[in-house]
Amino acid sequence: QVQLVESGGGLVQPGGSLRLSCTASGSISSIDKMGWYRQAPGKERELVADISRGGTRTYADSVKGRFTISRDTAMTTVYLQMNSLKSDDTAVYYCNAVRYRGIQRDMNYWGKGTLVTVSS
Repeated sequence: QVQLVESGGGLVQPGGSLRLSCTASGSISSIDKMGWYRQAPGKERELVADISRGGTRTYADSVKGRFTISRDTAMTTVYLQMNSLKSDDTAVYYCNAVRYRGIQRDMNYWGKGTLVTVSS
């Protein structure tokens, strides 16, 4: 079992920055990948960025060059540094962790979400 807790959301002005944190507890050694998804009202949840235990990073095209995902070596905490924020970045951001179990059998864990609002 893995528990995820997000922090760092809030209200920022366009062009500003925020750093989100996600702390994992429980069966930490079972986590193979962690990342961030976001969901705005009326839209589907979408991948923002993720990072594997080996350090491989994936970013959505909409955030490349602006957001940076990082982790500690134990995969206890994952961060999302968000720079040059835009109004379209406004969403609830969810931490995600994945345990690889086989094709079509991956186990996903989710945090409760943290709200990021980009507005003047």
